[in-house]
Amino acid sequence: MRRTVRTGAVIAAGILTAVALTGCSSDGEKNDEPGRGAGAEQSGRTPDGGEDSGSRTDAAALEGGWAGRTDGKAVVLSVASGKAVLVTEQHACTGTVQDAGKVTLALKCVDGGDDRTTGAVESNDGKTVVVSWDSGVKDTLAKTAPGALPSGLPDLPTP
Repeated sequence: MRRTVRTGAVIAAGILTAVALTGCSSDGEKNDEPGRGAGAEQSGRTPDGGEDSGSRTDAAALEGGWAGRTDGKAVVLSVASGKAVLVTEQHACTGTVQDAGKVTLALKCVDGGDDRTTGAVESNDGKTVVVSWDSGVKDTLAKTAPGALPSGLPDLPTP
């Protein structure tokens, strides 16, 4: 009984943190990096003038809220200013987003869970992101509206 209440509290705190992070940014956010503003991303051109394949896998493209289901369980990812929060039905994790050739997530879970601590972004088309975790788990998440709770979240347990 205590574990259920504690798990519910962790999920609630993680969701509120995720909403707070995504509410602070928007798709129209100013970006000072040359060639990476909204016009460059929408044009399908890379900063060097070449064609982009449509997959935006830079760290800035991961900013915002993402939600989905993996193995029937809700997964919520929120990214803002290089910080990430991930909430699943079992874990709440926080950490950083790194962009060293490939966008990776380095997270630490409050309860010590380790199935989603190191992951790499396989693809990101601006609407759907695929993250492969070192544990073998693969999450496919859809972009959520800024400041809105994603749909399909688990119900909080009642005491």
